[in-house]
Amino acid sequence: MNNIKNFKWVLLGGIFLILSACSKKEDAAPEFVATNLAPFSVEFDNIVGERTFSINNTGSPYTNAAGEKFSISFLQYFISNIKVATASGQEYTVKQDDSYFLINGGDKTTRFAKVNVPEGDYTRLTFTVGVDSLRSTMPVEKRTGILDPAYGGGHDSGGMYWGWQNGYIFFKFEGNSAVISDDQNGDPSGKKQFKYHIGGFGGYNAPTLNNIRTVTVDLKAAGIAKVRKDRQSNVHLFVDLMKVFNGKNAFSIAAHPNVMFGDFSANIANNLSEMFRHDHTEN
Repeated sequence: MNNIKNFKWVLLGGIFLILSACSKKEDAAPEFVATNLAPFSVEFDNIVGERTFSINNTGSPYTNAAGEKFSISFLQYFISNIKVATASGQEYTVKQDDSYFLINGGDKTTRFAKVNVPEGDYTRLTFTVGVDSLRSTMPVEKRTGILDPAYGGGHDSGGMYWGWQNGYIFFKFEGNSAVISDDQNGDPSGKKQFKYHIGGFGGYNAPTLNNIRTVTVDLKAAGIAKVRKDRQSNVHLFVDLMKVFNGKNAFSIAAHPNVMFGDFSANIANNLSEMFRHDHTEN
């Protein structure tokens, strides 16, 4: 009798395991097939508040929340490590070597980050503002193209690398405002120029500032990305530069006209995360 009972328990246990295995197999989302790739792009459309972004807009200056008028003379920022996800939680990370872009406010042709991802319907987009620590510490010969430290010239001529700091400038934003003083607390040259050069990947040999920021965009409200081989899917993001001043860590140009590798740069880095707003998706 005991043998019969034991047999029944073993049989029931086996059935339970089989059912559990089937259930898990059904619940698990199928993996992406890396070879089934299709074109996908993210458009970084710069704006300033409710206005069109413009370089050297001295005739029609912008006004921030502090009431300060300003014009913009330079804008560049790195976008990297693009990742997409479906409603079921499947994720695909673009091959890192193909996932670095430098958006130049003075060149509209750079506003598209074009990659390839598996065909699918994506409800979430994630990317990094800046250059990750892994790439920042790689040998120079593995950092080519826009990641070449010499790309764009030196720090003072438009480049995106601090030679003295051995690190990338993630976000470089410059302009002019009459509110800037002519002393050492402002711009002693008298040009009334502000400069925000934000970088810092956490340090190589010792901990330092880490101003790398990750942005996640929910695509469901304004249109998911339906990526297919026979067409181009493009996620259109507005990038609001006014958030540099008016974000959660709001500040005035007069109080902080020049911010580079210092503690206050973390406040601006946090504001950068607020710049990106999904406007629509073209499928």
